[in-house]
Parts: sequence; C-alpha cells; structure tokens
Amino acid sequence: MAVIQKYGKSCGPDLVCIKENHSPGKVGVPGCHKKWPEQNSNWSRPVARIWTVVLLLGTCLLYCARVAMPICAVSMAEKFEWSKRESGMVLGSFFWGYCFTQVLGGYVSDRVGGERVLLLSAAAWGSMTAFTPLLAHFCSQPILSMTLARFLMGLLQGVHYPSLASLCSQKVVESERGFLMSTVGSGSYLGTLVIGGAGSLMLDWYGWESVFYAAGLLSVLWAYCMWKYLLKGEGPVITLESLGNSGPQSKLTKRHWLRLFKQPAVCAVIVTHLCTASTFFTLLSWLPTFFKDTFPEAKGWVFNVIPWLVAIPMSLFSGMLSDHLISQGFETVSVRKLMQFFSMGVSSVFTLLLCGKTTFPWAVAFVSATMGLTTFSHSGVSVNVQDLAPSCAGALFGVMNTCGAFSGVLMVYFSGYLIETTGSWASMFALITTVNLLGLCTFLAFAEAHRMDIESKLRHHNIHNHI
Repeated sequence: MAVIQKYGKSCGPDLVCIKENHSPGKVGVPGCHKKWPEQNSNWSRPVARIWTVVLLLGTCLLYCARVAMPICAVSMAEKFEWSKRESGMVLGSFFWGYCFTQVLGGYVSDRVGGERVLLLSAAAWGSMTAFTPLLAHFCSQPILSMTLARFLMGLLQGVHYPSLASLCSQKVVESERGFLMSTVGSGSYLGTLVIGGAGSLMLDWYGWESVFYAAGLLSVLWAYCMWKYLLKGEGPVITLESLGNSGPQSKLTKRHWLRLFKQPAVCAVIVTHLCTASTFFTLLSWLPTFFKDTFPEAKGWVFNVIPWLVAIPMSLFSGMLSDHLISQGFETVSVRKLMQFFSMGVSSVFTLLLCGKTTFPWAVAFVSATMGLTTFSHSGVSVNVQDLAPSCAGALFGVMNTCGAFSGVLMVYFSGYLIETTGSWASMFALITTVNLLGLCTFLAFAEAHRMDIESKLRHHNIHNHI
C-alpha cells in the first residue's frame, strides 16, 4: 500500500509526496508530485487582478438587478393596485428560488468551471431583469407574472456566490484569496448604493420601467464582454458530457461527502456562516425601521448610505490585511480566526451599544462600525471553505449559503416577534450579539485551514492505480 505523507510549507500547500515500493520492472521514481493537473492553471497576478475587477463589476450588477424590484415596488403597487400582502408575496418569492440552486450551482461549477456558470447565469438573470416590465404590462395577471419572475431571478442568481467560491479555489493561490473574495464581496454594497442612488433618480425621471431596463441590459453587456475578452469567445455551453468528463476535480463519492461532513472544521464553517448570514440579514431588514422609529425626524439617505460607504473600504482593507499576514508567514488558520473575530466579536460590541439610549449621529456611527466590521468575514469563514475543500468548494459553499439563507429569514421573522412582544429594539440587538458570539466561539474552537478532501481523494485515486 502507498504511504502518503503531507509536507509543510516548504513543499507548498498543494503538494503531496507519495512513496511506493516499485517492482523491478516498473518504471518510476518515488517523490513529490502535483496532486491534480489543474493546480497548474492558477491565474498569474496580473490576470487575477483583471478577473477581480470583472467579478467586482459582476457582483455590483447582480445586486443592481436584485434590488431593482424593492426600489420599484411602491410604484408598481400603485400602478397595478397591489396590497401590502401582494407586494410582500412578490418580494419574498425571490428568496425561495435563491435557496434551491445554491448547491447545484456549486456542484456544476466544481466540475465544469465557475466562469461558465457565472457567464450563463448572468446572461439569464440579466435578460430576465430587462424583460420584467414587458411581463408586467402584457400579462393579464401582473401579480402572478411578477411573482414567477422574482422566483426565477432567485433561481438564476442563487448560483453566483457558490460559483465564485469554486472559481477562486481553482484559480487563485491561497495567499491571494482573501483580497479577491473581499473585493468581489464589496460589490454587493457598491451595487446597493448604485441602484439606490441612480435607480431612485431614474424612477423619478423616467418611470420604474427604466430601472429594470438599465440594470438588465448592463448585466447582459457585462456577460458578453466577459465571454468576448476574458473567455476569448469560447463556447460557454454546459453539456452532460462536460459534466461527466471533468477530470478528477469534484469526483467525491457519497461516502467521501459523509466523511467530509463529519469533520469538525467543516461543521464549524457551516455553523459560523449560518450565524453570520442570519445576523447580516436581520440587520439589513430591520435597521431602516429602527432608525425611522427611533429618530423619525432623521433624513433617510444618511442611514441608508453612510454604513455602506464605510463597508466598501473596510471590506477591501480586510482582504489586503489577511493576504499580507499570510504572506508574512502567519498561519492561515490564525489569520482566518482573526478576521472572523473582528467580524463577529468586535462588531458585537458596537451592536450592544445600540441597546442603550443614544443620539442619531452616534447611532449612525455604531451601525457603520458594525456593518464595516461584518465585512471581515469575506476574509474569514467565506475563504476558509476554500482552504478546507478546494476540489468541492462550490458545492460546499452552496450548502453553507442555503443554510444561511433559510436561517436568515427565520431570524428576521423571530426578531420582528421579539420587537413586537417586548416593545424594545434592545431585544433584537441582544439576539444578534448572542448569535454572533455562538458562531465566533464555534469557529475559534474548531476551525482549521488544511485540506480535508485530500485523504479521501488520494485513497480513491490510489485504489484505482493498484487495480
């Protein structure tokens, strides 16, 4: 039997030494070899920078298309005479579609490449966004067509982040993943700002239809430019043959998946991401109401814009800091834990400060600090899944994001129940702090940064070699 020995940093994180007893007639010299041939396809630094900018723009447009409906919901409700309940049904249908394609998108990305899935999905949800006004006007039941359109938008956009995780794990070296993921992650805040500002102006000047046309057509244009100039016009079609002949990448059996989920470090990233997503969704949903109830005379643009302006540079800073620490020789797992400590630990301090009486400027400052520090998770748990299982990072991130989305919606509803029952916003902020500390303690106790998929894959590979 082969004896497998994993070397330290001198051999690199992706090297494994395999020693075998060769028979006299067998040609071969034992030594260190690359585990997978695809490891040689990592982007060079200039190429990685180009992809970072492109993916940042793509994520920005993703949120422009996603937030177009909430921005236009009031105008559309007046146009088509929707009730509050009907408007809520349209807006909420996005979530159900979003949950269903997370794992599938990551699985397909692991096998055929995340860039293909990103390209096809962007062309699809961009087109869906551009056609939304036509569906609303020419359908006899606009409430049904818009509910279906939002559900399909959720299905199509659900593959985005798992595909990013898969693409990053396959193409980006470990010491540069933090910056790429944090930069691309900041596109969500940038997109929210852009569609909130420009979309509101277009809504007033040209009507709600223009918001959908602009967001949809720009998204399709982004997909075309990505296909034309980065993929060099290669066919993005995903066939059954490409899914079946994808090489050794992501060919973990059911038994190997079960073994992977039994690893404490894998369970830790799922639980931590679940807690992170739940608290973020809760803050995102209830903060505008908190400011309106607590400071009714305050201007909405202040608390709707300033926290996101703070979040963007903080996200970029966290990525640069994590990559710098790793390049200086600090252990990857220590850096991931440090980033998550800022994201869930330090941010909870500012969340607790909101429980007491405060003035409007201090409340905005506390919320901005909370949202800014939360972005450090892009260099923490979000990247840790790529450290643990780069061969199936997309599918594993899909599992994490599905759990996070479901728990996020439940926590939003439960927070509303607490606020209504206690009559105090302090109960919600205390709940957020508790969930954050639970996730942080889990991550600090069980997180690892070495590959968990190596042993299973190599054993499977060696068995076939010995047959």
